[in-house]
Amino acid sequence: MWAASCLASCCAACACEACKSVVGGISRRWARIAYCGLFALSLVVSWILREVAAPLLESIPWINHFSKTPSREWFETDAVLRVSLGNFLFFTILAVVMSGIKDQKDPRDKLHHGGWMAKIICWCIVVFLMFFLPNGIISFYETTSKFGSGLFLLVQVVLLLDFVHNWNDNWVKKDEQFWYMALLVVSLVCYVATFSFSGLLFHWFTPSGHDCVLNTFLIALALILVFVFAAIALHPQVNGSLLPASVISLYCTYLCYSGLSSEPRDYECNGLHNHSKAVSTGSMTLGLLTTVLSVVYSAVRAGSSTTFVSPPSSPRAGSEKPLLPVDQMDRHEDKKKEESKPVSYSYSFFHLIFSLASMYSAMLLTGWSTSVGESGKLVDVGWPSMWVRIVTGWATAALFIWSLVAPILFPEREF
Repeated sequence: MWAASCLASCCAACACEACKSVVGGISRRWARIAYCGLFALSLVVSWILREVAAPLLESIPWINHFSKTPSREWFETDAVLRVSLGNFLFFTILAVVMSGIKDQKDPRDKLHHGGWMAKIICWCIVVFLMFFLPNGIISFYETTSKFGSGLFLLVQVVLLLDFVHNWNDNWVKKDEQFWYMALLVVSLVCYVATFSFSGLLFHWFTPSGHDCVLNTFLIALALILVFVFAAIALHPQVNGSLLPASVISLYCTYLCYSGLSSEPRDYECNGLHNHSKAVSTGSMTLGLLTTVLSVVYSAVRAGSSTTFVSPPSSPRAGSEKPLLPVDQMDRHEDKKKEESKPVSYSYSFFHLIFSLASMYSAMLLTGWSTSVGESGKLVDVGWPSMWVRIVTGWATAALFIWSLVAPILFPEREF
């Protein structure tokens, strides 16, 4: 028994030292990816608790205070929302603490890039404390998350616009026939997928024998926007490309599908109600995948000249400075050693992306359901979540059109 106790103590000590060495070895360069890892950990914890935590939550009196015990699904949703709230508070606090950082001399810069052991412990404590909150607070957070999720979808749109424009620019800069052909092929594939997907939308959400004017209008509007994108992109004054237009067209069509599939299951124009479980699982998986890709992309792209998280003071956000005269070079080098470099991206906005992503991931894992109510009854996906996604699609179209026409309307400004 004594030997086993010593062995267990040694293993615990070794594990602790290993964790310290791992988190201590996170360099400044990899800090942003480490935040993505922490966010991914929150998704894993939420997923696990959704599957196994229901019996435990049923035994907690300040959570299960109903006269009639709610269904198991109610407790699964509640567990996900509590982890999400802890994750949201953790990153929101970091966003507030990191606001206003302009150069690396600021002591908060070290907090952003270091102290990982302390941050992981704080994250665990914050998430743990969420399970002591009353149901009313969780209910308020669930309602707020629907609006926060809409904001995150807009963030996804900006990230997607940044990605497709850089993708197009990188291939065009190669100035070779092969890459021009690649642009054309990818664009055609996106357009074929868009029109094929639109045909399926008419088949699924405008069944014969029912008056589905709303669904017909939404699908037709998405198709009209496809032609509008192409027309504007190919206009001589815009000098655009079909690649961004085709990718955004496909994304808007997907958002239209996502919104229509969120219509109430008893709505006669929702032709997927017979396959609601498979559709919900597929939508959740795809949504989580795009969420993880969005936060990873925001972390990797933070600090580039085109990303929206770069502050004006960033050395990559502005234009190149003229070279100093030769007689001032030595003095400049000495001064440069004393002064800190400006930060390359906004730390506060960077953490805000993770806060909004926490809300959106909670909605995906819970099926956009209402977790807490006096009756303890779940409300399945319905009109609020449907309109959140439809309006996001319209906002995507507006932002893309603006990105094309803004340089023409305001040629003196950089976009």
